[in-house]
Amino acid sequence: MILNEFIVSPEQVNIRIDKFMSAALPELSRSYIQKLLEEGNIKVNQRNCRANYKLRAGDQIVFAPPEPKMPEILPEPIPLDIVFEDTDILIINKPKGMVVHPAAGHYSGTLVNGILYHCRDQLSTINGVMRPGIVHRIDKDTTGLLVVCKNDLAHQALAEQLRQHTITRVYSAIVYDNLPQNEGRIDKPIGRHPVDRKKQAVNVKNGREAVTHYRVLERFQGKYTFIECRLETGRTHQIRVHMASIHHPLLGDTVYGPDKNPFHLQGQALHAGILGFVHPRTGEYMEFHAELPDYFKNLLQLLRERYGSI
Repeated sequence: MILNEFIVSPEQVNIRIDKFMSAALPELSRSYIQKLLEEGNIKVNQRNCRANYKLRAGDQIVFAPPEPKMPEILPEPIPLDIVFEDTDILIINKPKGMVVHPAAGHYSGTLVNGILYHCRDQLSTINGVMRPGIVHRIDKDTTGLLVVCKNDLAHQALAEQLRQHTITRVYSAIVYDNLPQNEGRIDKPIGRHPVDRKKQAVNVKNGREAVTHYRVLERFQGKYTFIECRLETGRTHQIRVHMASIHHPLLGDTVYGPDKNPFHLQGQALHAGILGFVHPRTGEYMEFHAELPDYFKNLLQLLRERYGSI
């Protein structure tokens, strides 16, 4: 356990302990510090104290962060749209709104909860208890195909194909405005956003290589464009970040695009429609297709009726 120790100077006398710790540990909220004081994780002179304790010169404050608790991830009988299944892999067509793996605030109702129920104990263990069988992921509001591995052999083989950029991943998307070219290649590194840690960004200094190929499928009077995106790499939010970086964010993406959501979509209009790879046991190339979800088809029809199709 890592301990943080502070000695109170004469200039810090009479400051409340919770206020002092808030300044010393700005990444923690004051309410959380008060909770830590109640639970005895912060001690003054080796004794527990209340949040309103006023410091004295020479006080020794020791903060022992609580050990993180690993939440129990339970199997749940969640309906799954299974496109293909054998003893090694499972191909699932994920619906909009489903989180792939558990994380803070999402410990139930995820794809992992569903595959734990469906596969029982037949899932790879390489990514631990939070992501059993998960080799790659797609965003909560992105629909479409992803592969789940039932054993470590399959997981290692597909992870290597991902590393070598040999897995076929093709997405359908609708973006704002009229793309000037019929096709293009975006080669811009992606990394954590320097200010908003929940977002990704084109990050030349600290980003990792990211390449997206796009092709125009249909245009709607310069207002919107229906495109196909083929991933060469697979960074978090790659298509969303790349398209926004060339000023054509995805329709419905209020994180990387406009705040307004003209068609009241649940997240970005993005669908993982094609997934292809070499089977980890047979060595044969397999390719799977998932048709556009109904909301996407209806949106395309609405755009055709409202703006016409070019």
